[in-house]
Amino acid sequence: MSDIERFVALAETMADAVRPRLAARFRDDIAFDIKDDSSPVTIADREAEHTIRTMIAAACPDHGVLGEEEGGDRLGATWVWVIDPIDGTKSFVSGKPLFGTLIALLREGRPVLGIIEMPALAERFVGAEGRATTWNGQPVRVRPCPQLARGWLYATSPQMFAGANAAAFERLRAACYTAVYGADLYAYGLIARGRVDLVCEGSLKPYDYCAAVPIIEGAGGIATDWQGRPLGLDGDGRVLAAGDRSAHAAALAVLAG
Repeated sequence: MSDIERFVALAETMADAVRPRLAARFRDDIAFDIKDDSSPVTIADREAEHTIRTMIAAACPDHGVLGEEEGGDRLGATWVWVIDPIDGTKSFVSGKPLFGTLIALLREGRPVLGIIEMPALAERFVGAEGRATTWNGQPVRVRPCPQLARGWLYATSPQMFAGANAAAFERLRAACYTAVYGADLYAYGLIARGRVDLVCEGSLKPYDYCAAVPIIEGAGGIATDWQGRPLGLDGDGRVLAAGDRSAHAAALAVLAG
């Protein structure tokens, strides 16, 4: 078994461990704290990240880890796991099922494995270098989008863009068929499934997008920053993902003005 296949199996075991706990808590009222960046956090976020980090430490003690709740450790290692225990915590605490767990693995700074785990929907996307992306075990593929004017554009919220970024996003929104908001991590899975065409985001952290990169690439798409550069631990938080490479190139041009 290759390193990648072994790490995919480990990552799926991590997702298996947190899925029932998050699904069980989702239907109940749950208290939350407000962090310094004004985002909410719950005991479920903290417990899920601790569970995953404990599993990584036991299986791969020499690997680095970056998580939303507990920060970074050994980030200069060859292999670094990047975790968002609950992406979409606002959805989680308000009873909306579009929340999930993001698990990524980077090799020398490059995302090579990603999982989007959707506990309330019982859905899982798995992408890894050298293999086709799967959705609940079945291979998926992006769809063509030869014209931006026919493109479905997703973003978490228009409020994540400010100043020149807001003006650039508005140009892209106007160039596309429609814009839809509020799907968080699920939007990247929808690109991989061939259900939507573009995701444009601003002000993200690595744990928000690293898992999406192998998933989209393994389905035939592309995910970069707004300059077309590869995504990794460094960056300015702006992401452009697309199923169709020509649509991605056209969107980059629109964002650039």
